[in-house]
Amino acid sequence: MFTIAALYHFTRFDDPATLQGPLLELCRAEGVTGSLLLAGEGINGTIAGSRAGIDAVLAHVRALPGCADLEWKESTAADQPFGRMKVRLKREIVTMGQPDVDPRARVGHYVDPADWNALIRSPDVAVIDTRNGYEVAIGTFEGAVDPKTESFRDFPAWWEANKDRFHNKRIAMFCTGGIRCEKSTNFLIGQGVEDVYHLKGGILKYLEEVPQDDSTWQGDCFVFDGRVSVGHGLAEGPHKLCHACRRPILPEDQQRAEYEHGVSCHHCIDETSEADKARFRERQKQIALARARGEKHLGRADFQDL
Repeated sequence: MFTIAALYHFTRFDDPATLQGPLLELCRAEGVTGSLLLAGEGINGTIAGSRAGIDAVLAHVRALPGCADLEWKESTAADQPFGRMKVRLKREIVTMGQPDVDPRARVGHYVDPADWNALIRSPDVAVIDTRNGYEVAIGTFEGAVDPKTESFRDFPAWWEANKDRFHNKRIAMFCTGGIRCEKSTNFLIGQGVEDVYHLKGGILKYLEEVPQDDSTWQGDCFVFDGRVSVGHGLAEGPHKLCHACRRPILPEDQQRAEYEHGVSCHHCIDETSEADKARFRERQKQIALARARGEKHLGRADFQDL
């Protein structure tokens, strides 16, 4: 079994580029794969490997400036969920495009998974899913508002256009692991919204700790690794990934006429040109040839952009 660690931490890195090389070198030496993002505001990502390898990388991250109290979430997978290791430099560790947003200054009230159900069932609470539309489509909490955003960058504009809907409401927000809510709650506080809450540890912590019989979660949770989705108890879900558009699909969706492995699915068949599809078919051909030679093709989907 592979140990998977999902982590993020907001802290100040004066020169994140100096951290990139040693971190990547350690991950490779320990056989750890996945993706980590470094920016001036901190670190974010998901990694997978042996127990010893993950422990070594986590110890290294905790020793970085301001990261001593790093928290992370763990799960397991029978198969290696990543093909390689990447440590990338970014402007933001989760992209919102709001330079004044700073989770280190102030965030919403954290709500433990055990207390989440009672909060979101309160009549004066509006529950907002801060994830992208394709994530919400396969699972969300009862009664949650879906902003139908294509990326987290779209959230501020959506809020501006819809904020009047939530007048006199307390706002409860959630996301996969908690990082987007660090920024979205700070953003709302900056917009003058005081009663803002978010699910501590995100959906993953909720699915890990709250028994299915007591759960208000419906469906599966999209994850940014080769498992594609998880359910209660963080058990691997039924979804596969369309490697053309990187949206989650069910096994039965692969039987639809629109599906061609690595080329299209019912979500994206009308979104790409015939030239795109020809390029995707050539990619699949190269993958098949690499496998026939017993080689690993590095063109598989990556999940680094959360």
